[in-house]
Amino acid sequence: MTSRSTDAPDEALVAAAVAGDRAALNELLAELRPKIIRYCRAHTGRAQSTYASADDIAQDVLIAVLKALPGYRATGAGFTSFVFGIAAHKVADFHRRNMRERTTLIADAPDVPDHSPGPEQTALRDELGKRLGTLLDTLPREHRDIVVLRLAVGLTSTETADAVASTSGAVRVTQHRALTKLRRLLNADGELPNHPKR
Repeated sequence: MTSRSTDAPDEALVAAAVAGDRAALNELLAELRPKIIRYCRAHTGRAQSTYASADDIAQDVLIAVLKALPGYRATGAGFTSFVFGIAAHKVADFHRRNMRERTTLIADAPDVPDHSPGPEQTALRDELGKRLGTLLDTLPREHRDIVVLRLAVGLTSTETADAVASTSGAVRVTQHRALTKLRRLLNADGELPNHPKR
């Protein structure tokens, strides 16, 4: 079988994976993995998580897809919608868990130098993430989801349409309207909404 990295997974590939074909299953998971990682990174970037947390969530999504695959039955929504539905639940679980676990305790200070970004870089990154999050939050949920799936995850309009149960034409129109609104907000005075001027 050949990989179709630019389109939704081939129905024959999905059917073969559901039937237990190991080669098809491996190909399907390899095709889904980068898209799920980008989705998880895009939806956890504003939290106190790191990419490692997003990658862990993506791994949980793949495991859940693997477990659910034998019971999968094709519906009108499509396989991509099924997969990103699982991803949305796993990301929501992460955010709920993150709200409960606000503090991380460290037993002892490490004896090796820490080469991770310093407080200034972390603060700047967090500020940018918050500002982008604030900007995205001005969009209706459907528009926000389409922008994230198209720009952060890198799905095609067809894949995005499958994930949100729409058409590729409607996805392109919604994306255009959302980006136009974001541009208008940014061009108004150079400040993001609800962000005090300095």
